[in-house]
Parts: sequence; C-alpha cells; structure tokens
Amino acid sequence: MHIKDLRLKDYRNYEVLNLTFKDQVNVIIGENAQGKTNLMEAIYVLAMTKSHRTSNDKELIRWDQEYGTIKGTVQKKNQEVTLQLILSKKGKKAKYNHLEQSKLSQYIGVMNVVMFAPEDLHLVKGSPQVRRKFLDMELGQVSPIYLHELSQYQRILNQRNSLLKQLQVKREQTNELMLDVLTAQLVKHAVKIAIKRISFIQLLQKWASAIHHQISRGTEILEIIYKPSINVSDTEDLSKMEEEYIEAFSSEKNREIARGTTLLGPHRDDLLFMVNERNVQMFGSQGQQRTTALSLKLAEIELIKSEVGEYPILLLDDVLSELDDYRQTHLLNAIQNKVQTFVTTTSVDGIDHETIKKANIINVQKGTILTP
Repeated sequence: MHIKDLRLKDYRNYEVLNLTFKDQVNVIIGENAQGKTNLMEAIYVLAMTKSHRTSNDKELIRWDQEYGTIKGTVQKKNQEVTLQLILSKKGKKAKYNHLEQSKLSQYIGVMNVVMFAPEDLHLVKGSPQVRRKFLDMELGQVSPIYLHELSQYQRILNQRNSLLKQLQVKREQTNELMLDVLTAQLVKHAVKIAIKRISFIQLLQKWASAIHHQISRGTEILEIIYKPSINVSDTEDLSKMEEEYIEAFSSEKNREIARGTTLLGPHRDDLLFMVNERNVQMFGSQGQQRTTALSLKLAEIELIKSEVGEYPILLLDDVLSELDDYRQTHLLNAIQNKVQTFVTTTSVDGIDHETIKKANIINVQKGTILTP
C-alpha cells in the first residue's frame, strides 16, 4: 500500500498543505523546528488516530485555531480509499471513504504504518511502558479485536483503581464485593489481551530472529520473551488462564488496597530481549541494543505484510543519522523497491545509497514546502 497525497489544514505549523508522494521513497529535508517531523507525524496520526510524540491531541491543532484536519488518499492492493481525521478541542472524528466511524477500532488498520524514530532505539533499554506501547500500537493495526479488548480493559481498570482508592481510606463490605465483580470483569479481558500478545510475539520472533542473525553477520541469536506480571502457565486455554489470574489477584488483594492501585495485569507486563542467551537490556552493548531495535522494526514490516497481505508504509523520522553506515545500509537494502518510505533528515549528505539518490525530495521551511 502507499499514500498518494496528503492534505493538511491548521495542523501544527501548517496552515494549508497539499502534497503528492512517490510510491517508493520520499525524503523530507529541513532544518530543525521547520515542520519536517510534523509532516511525518501527520501521516502517522492519519493512520493511527494518535501521535507518537504527544498524548494531547490539542497540541496537533495550529495555534489559536479550533480545528485541524488531516486527509489522505491511500492506494491499497485492490482499491483506493480516502481517510480523514478532524481534530478539535473536544475530540476527534475519523472518516473512512467520507463515512464517519463510530469506533476508532473500525478505522485503525485501514492504512498500516511502521514508525522508526530515535526514541525507538530506546525500545530495548527504555521503560516497560515503552515496550507495552510498542506492543499495543502494532498489534492494534492488525487486530481490531485486540483494540476493543484493550479499550474495555482500560475502562474497567480505571473503575477498579478508583474503588481501590476508596477502600484504601475505608474498607466496606459492599465495596469489597464490588471489587471482586470488577476483578472478574478485568480478568476476562486481561487473558484475551495476554493470549493475543503471546501469539503476536511468537510471530514477531520468527521475523526478528532471522533479521537480527543477518545484521549481526550470523554471530547473534535474538529471542523475544513475554514477561507477564502474573505467572501464567504456557497455555492458550482461556478458562485455565482466568483461574490463574483470579488466584493471583486474590493473593494480592490486601496489597492492592494498601497501595490504592491495580498491581497485576497487562498494564504491568513487559518484554525481554535475549541475545545469545544474555539479557541485552542489562548486558548488551549499544550496538547490540540498536541492532535489536532495528530488527524489531524490520520484523514489524514483514509481520504486517504476512497478516494483511501488503507492505505497510515506513516512516523513518530522523533515524538514519542515528545508525552507523552498516546498519543504515542494511535498513535501506531491506526496504528498497518494496516499501513506500518517508525519511526526515537535515541533509542527505553522507548517505551514499541508491535508494536515497532516486528519492523524491521535499524541502520544508517554516511550515511551507519549497518548490524546486
């Protein structure tokens, strides 16, 4: 798939923008704070309905404006589709072929993107929250059911945390009974999320391990391990897993009340990366950590292709300068002639690769596209 055009109105520092793209590589060049990352972000937001840089949608709307709009035409294998996102101070509306979608889960996944930004190099050594976000964003693109389960889980989790705070102040039998009800509801969604994640990681492992082995010139073996906060047995039996979750919550009940928050569940889970059976987060070199992050991103591309039948759009936000020549070359070789790619950079000087030499160049200055 590829995005054919992008139209922005009152988005970040863009008042009005209409752009068409090549279906292969588009390089967005500009100095810092001119708007090149904003342009890249707009493509990501159009696909995912949220930014990779901020959780506050109001920041996406141009200063002193009430609304911002992102619109694009996407060429898929068998059809051309129109996507539109209308951002306001009160919320957002997502339109697919001009029809407003009542649920974002019906919209996300129409256009698939993989973002690789400098912060993704911290995927390995960053906080568990970073890795959970990675899991949720990528899984959500290929599984609307997962997005629905995650949304329901988050809703019940918020209710449960509010109740735990009340119990922290005063324990009442009515509230304790309500806690048991919410726990049972939470568990039903938690186990479905866990099973989806385990299945996804197994697929990701298949692609990432082979890619990592190749980048490391055959010297390293990468293993990705799911680390749930609840020690569940290696099973995909829903009822058995539910029992293990209920038992774990029961044993932690007093501690959760004392802390006033939910201490177990998918919102506390993590990923572990092992290279040659050593924890790369703790013992890996910076090179190994970067190779792991690169392998994961390239694996995402292949995984999405295997799940939806066509390659996603790749967004490389200022990341080429963060990679050494060898990893940079491997990345560009991997995407050459098969993935529509957007690259932001301050300069292409020093990037000696055929992919970049043939690219469509877009120059950005102060929220304006400079014509050649």
